[in-house]
Amino acid sequence: MTEEVVKTGHPKGLYTLFATEMWERFSYYGMRALLVLYLTATWDDHGFGLERADALAIYGIFTGLVYLTPVLGGLLADKVLGQRKAILIGGALMALGQFTLALSAAGTMDERRFFLNMGLGLLILGNGFFKPNISTIVGSLYEEKDPRRDSAFTIFYMGINLGAFFSPLICGTLGQTVGWSYGFGSAAIGMVLGMVIFLLLGKTLNDVGFPPNRSGDGATRLTGRDWLEMLGIVVGSGLLVLAFLNTWSLLTETVRSIITWGGFLLMGGGFLAMVALNTKGSDQWSRVGVIFILAVFTIFFWSGFEQAGGTFNLFANENTNLNLFGKENFIQASWFQSVNAIMIFALAPVFSSMWLFLGKIGKNPNTPAKFGIGLVLLGLGFVVMSTASGLTAGDNKVSPMWLISVYFLHTLGELCLSPIGLSMVTKLSPPKIVSLMMGFWFGCTALANYLAAVLESILHKFDLPLFPFLACQGIVSGILLLIASPWLKKMMRGID
Repeated sequence: MTEEVVKTGHPKGLYTLFATEMWERFSYYGMRALLVLYLTATWDDHGFGLERADALAIYGIFTGLVYLTPVLGGLLADKVLGQRKAILIGGALMALGQFTLALSAAGTMDERRFFLNMGLGLLILGNGFFKPNISTIVGSLYEEKDPRRDSAFTIFYMGINLGAFFSPLICGTLGQTVGWSYGFGSAAIGMVLGMVIFLLLGKTLNDVGFPPNRSGDGATRLTGRDWLEMLGIVVGSGLLVLAFLNTWSLLTETVRSIITWGGFLLMGGGFLAMVALNTKGSDQWSRVGVIFILAVFTIFFWSGFEQAGGTFNLFANENTNLNLFGKENFIQASWFQSVNAIMIFALAPVFSSMWLFLGKIGKNPNTPAKFGIGLVLLGLGFVVMSTASGLTAGDNKVSPMWLISVYFLHTLGELCLSPIGLSMVTKLSPPKIVSLMMGFWFGCTALANYLAAVLESILHKFDLPLFPFLACQGIVSGILLLIASPWLKKMMRGID
């Protein structure tokens, strides 16, 4: 390992995870770029003809659950499966989900709705197995206080955004111009490629990510029994989604609400119990407290940032001049989903080098301060977005540069918060529940994603405009976090 670090600066396994996550994000963001547009397209255009609010609600529930199931997936990986098996199970389920979504673009009304719901359900479960565990393996490649860890997560984040850049251009273009099924089908192929890379290059991860407490033969490799277990879980998950869809349609609204809230309470209680059982000593409790506090602030961040797949997507489609080179609608609305990704890819190396340089000279902001800066930048982006929205009165359409400017500010904010947050969770979590805490981190993102989709409808009831509200939310919460950052740094008990 030491020789490898001298040669490359990072373990080879980091680049295996980079490529795997790149294709998984290609799959997810390709689907995300299409979903709201697909739901609001008319039946004649092979869409579902939903109203704006209804489409955003479905989008919010889906993206919320996508980030909620990692709590369970992280727990299963920590205690039973290990991260490698969880990643392979998740990848298989997500590939099946994308192929199922592709089937929803044709057939009778009932068939299309069934395949839509089935596909989204498989994606939700698959992401729960995949998402927290690949990030956990990244952290496991480094010692606890290795200064390269933040840099590694920033590099890993580049993989996320490289996939996110190409997917709207490929999946979005195919979906909007050739056919929705081609868009979702290409997203499925991306997921399959990610799994192939993970399998072929898994040896670069050394002994990381295998089932806990395993010894003897198979301690550092997947056995035939492991493959049978993974197959059983994939098949069982598919049957679970099928049974849920069939049962859910028969229940009354009251019973659905009871089951939903009961499930949230049960999951929350189980999570707190696992944290209590596996957190020892004042140092660990103090660090877990920092994770909880910063997780709340990430809700403020992502509920604004995730407007990208909802209101920003609709703004691009309805209020932005998409003409270019004299051709009407030359630009596809889904292409704007690539702007943030290409900016991340271009700026991530700059930020990675910047954090390392500031660390060497003793000027690197602590983690809570970086979060605060990210929130302020998010708020400033919504100041720009509020101005752009004001210029669209009547039938006016604005230049694409308005959206690009917003994405630029949001990208700067994201680089101050998201990769740093992933690194922080792996550093501050008690060793026995790292994946569980990563799942909790994504669980807060789940709530933020749901709020991002329904916030417009909620604020409309109070006659409050969405974009100015989010501008105030970002700037105020960021300033509060900057003020509290010295206190939170002390709570981290020597880890920064």
